[in-house]
Amino acid sequence: MKKVLLPLAQGCEELEAVTIIDLLRRAGIEVVTAGLDEQAVIASRGVRLLPDVQLDDVMEQEFDMLVLPGGLPGADHLDADRRIHALLQKMSQSGSYTAAICAAPKVLAHAGLLDGKAATGYPGVLDSMELPATHISGDAVVIDGKVVTSRGPGTAMEFALTLIAQLLGEEKRNEVEQALVC
Repeated sequence: MKKVLLPLAQGCEELEAVTIIDLLRRAGIEVVTAGLDEQAVIASRGVRLLPDVQLDDVMEQEFDMLVLPGGLPGADHLDADRRIHALLQKMSQSGSYTAAICAAPKVLAHAGLLDGKAATGYPGVLDSMELPATHISGDAVVIDGKVVTSRGPGTAMEFALTLIAQLLGEEKRNEVEQALVC
């Protein structure tokens, strides 16, 4: 069974987080949500999310993918956490997938994972950064090697379905998508 880590930070975008968790679990992927601390996460619209574990509890575990939901100030909290940068670099070096949506692709950029890659994000987030070695796209979802990025809440379902395809193939993606009546 494929295993995905999804860190949850205070102020994350709940639509993105819940959509990703839900669709990946529908596909039979084990999704572990990890809070940056022991607190319940209050998302950007006030929804209370209860992470499965604290991030420290899974730092040494192996995952097939690490997915960062966006939202502000959630993405800023992820970006300020050295553990997140360390995990991203570890995942990249081991050939595992890293993925981010909305404002969270800036975390990938600050971790050095977008150098020489194509990526997308919430309008203006990546554009406002000095990323001369990154091709910034306006596409809803961008896959460049083992890095997957997406634009924002409106692209969350397509993003999650793309993650399923990357981990389990197009047939599983289509199966999940058909059951959703998209």
